[in-house]
Amino acid sequence: MTPPTVGDAFGEMIRDAWAVHTGVGPRPLAGGRWPRPVIEVIERDDGLINGAPADHYLSEPADWRPFDHRAVGLCRGRVLDIGTGAGRAAIELQNRQMAVTALDTSLGAIEVARKRGVRDTVLATVDEFARATVRYDTFLLLGNNLGLLEGPERAPVLLAALARLAAPGARIIAQGTDPYGTTDPLHVAYHRDNRARGRLGGQLRLRLRYRELATDWFDYLNCSAAELEALLAGTAWRLKSIDDRDRPYYLAVMEFTG
Repeated sequence: MTPPTVGDAFGEMIRDAWAVHTGVGPRPLAGGRWPRPVIEVIERDDGLINGAPADHYLSEPADWRPFDHRAVGLCRGRVLDIGTGAGRAAIELQNRQMAVTALDTSLGAIEVARKRGVRDTVLATVDEFARATVRYDTFLLLGNNLGLLEGPERAPVLLAALARLAAPGARIIAQGTDPYGTTDPLHVAYHRDNRARGRLGGQLRLRLRYRELATDWFDYLNCSAAELEALLAGTAWRLKSIDDRDRPYYLAVMEFTG
């Protein structure tokens, strides 16, 4: 079997999802005639495969989960939407007359966000963008993007980069997932094996696959509120609140102390 080509798998997926959604441009066909659903495939390093329709990246506020609405409602001042994807949150913030910058590492995703009307976009990592002179009042990480903390080694680096971009009194508003409520033996075993390797239980090792493309392998963190608070120790951020009304999903608000 030919291994997948490493590339912008997320961007290609978003481009196809947008084409199917709008009916404009080339789109994947089933049997050469009917557009087929675009499926996001996530592969975990223990061999677990999960898939879900990719059109949720294009969802309108009427279709959002309750915590998405609460997160956007907490935004204030100038906002950096980190991991914007197809720009769903950035568009809503623009509609609320807020200044928002949409940041992603996927060229395809940024292109779709622009087509959808996002005005201020940045193709970069947070680390690269931290050299910018602009300062932000809110850092928004929706779509489980608290996971971008990755783990104990990466978290202080990312948090330091955000501190360089932070205005006085800035906040991080991040949606995360507590992984430890599950009884699924596959996940329980994965948590146990992670701990045996010196990792956090919910420290995932993943790659995204779409058609012939795959991303590089990357770490992505699902953590408890207690683990998050421990990761913040010694950084310029402190945990202000946890909203876990939609358990196991939660919103974490972190305040800049620098």
